Amino acid sequence: MNALISLHNSFFRKLESMLGPWLLPTLARFTFAATLLIYFWNSASLKIGDGLFGIFDISNAYGQIYPRAFEAAGYDSDAMSAFQWLVTLTGTWAEFILPLLIVIGLLTRLAALGMIGFAILQSLTDIYGHMATEYGAWFDRAPDGTIMDQRLFWITILMILVIRGAGPLSLDRLLGRSN
Repeated sequence: MNALISLHNSFFRKLESMLGPWLLPTLARFTFAATLLIYFWNSASLKIGDGLFGIFDISNAYGQIYPRAFEAAGYDSDAMSAFQWLVTLTGTWAEFILPLLIVIGLLTRLAALGMIGFAILQSLTDIYGHMATEYGAWFDRAPDGTIMDQRLFWITILMILVIRGAGPLSLDRLLGRSN
């Protein structure tokens, strides 16, 4: 039995040392790109205006980011505070920039950490701001809760990038940054 355990440990130690440093971060970035990049970009695109300077027109974003406050303001974007405008503008831009940074592997650890914060705030906004009634639960028999279950998978993928970095196929590696 000791020989079998030793063989097991030896095999998986070698496997981890060969594949772990590059496979996990590369797979995490690929998974993010394949499943979440377009999701976030589409979400951000709904928040901005048309044309070249549409990125400064965030009047469509208040309903998603501050649903209750925007309703209380009579859906008048001019009635929103300067703080709400700043949070809405930076949040909207972050939905474009952070996913791009993750996919190209630039400042990946910080971008992934930002996306974790973004996913948490998005979840809280969905539950408390939009009053979502279906958000799932952990440790139940249904693996498809749209908030609790999905966002846990998102955060797990992003934590791999926070801890391991972007991996070898990244701008971080190309520029000699810690990955």
